[in-house]
Amino acid sequence: MAVKKYKPTTPGQRGMTGYTFEEITKSTPERSLLIARREHGGRNSYGRVTVRHRGGGNRGYIRIVDFKREKHNIPAKVAAIEYDPNRTARLALLFYADGEKRYIVAPLGIKVGDTLISGPQAEIRPGNCLPLSNIPVGTMVHNLELKEGKGGQLVRSAGGAAQLLAKEGEYAQIRLPSGEVRLVRQTCYATIGQVGNLDHNNIKLGKAGRKRHMGIRPTVRGTAMSPRDHPHGGGEGRQPAGMPGPKTPWGRPARGYKTRRNKRSDKYIVRRRSKSKR
Repeated sequence: MAVKKYKPTTPGQRGMTGYTFEEITKSTPERSLLIARREHGGRNSYGRVTVRHRGGGNRGYIRIVDFKREKHNIPAKVAAIEYDPNRTARLALLFYADGEKRYIVAPLGIKVGDTLISGPQAEIRPGNCLPLSNIPVGTMVHNLELKEGKGGQLVRSAGGAAQLLAKEGEYAQIRLPSGEVRLVRQTCYATIGQVGNLDHNNIKLGKAGRKRHMGIRPTVRGTAMSPRDHPHGGGEGRQPAGMPGPKTPWGRPARGYKTRRNKRSDKYIVRRRSKSKR
């Protein structure tokens, strides 16, 4: 997939880039796999803002994506490659031999007309889904399960790929895109290949309006606020943020301390992700 540049007829278009959509084969989604997306503007059931900078945006629909791939040993034909506004990757529309239609995250290299299958005896080729015990060491995978039967939870964004490093006992070692090496049960399923849409990182929005179309409202710096609204606010001129340290609007430390609280999964982490990718 290529990235297109815009003729700078306005200042916002000078650095703007967008998709060519040359890999998209179908412009309208499958209606049977759509549900309406309800917008809450970052507010909870009491009407209070619990997530800031949310609101507005274009009306959208959620595509029901099959992350479980539990239709084993039933061949499916790739009917179309579609755009999904809710994720960075593309979607592949599958027509199963029994007549059912499902969406999956489109791997790199698949095209309309390919036949995919899920199950322990599936062939090692992009788009097929197998348990880790049946995947050769060194294979690149995505849509990786952490709990058997729960569906893929890891490596689902554009260009993502994890590598199967080793197998020992009932666990397999997986190197994630962050550089972390983690133990995953060999009974968990993963999809062969790398997620498509590799040029997603090269897209530049170019103007604030494209962020608003996504439903993301503006973010204001704390130093531009008053002392009443933010710990960084106020003062005559700009104040250094190093002392006593950067803080959130509610006074909690913002950087420089560990935020991981899930101690239960520490035993499954063989090597932490590299500091350069944090």
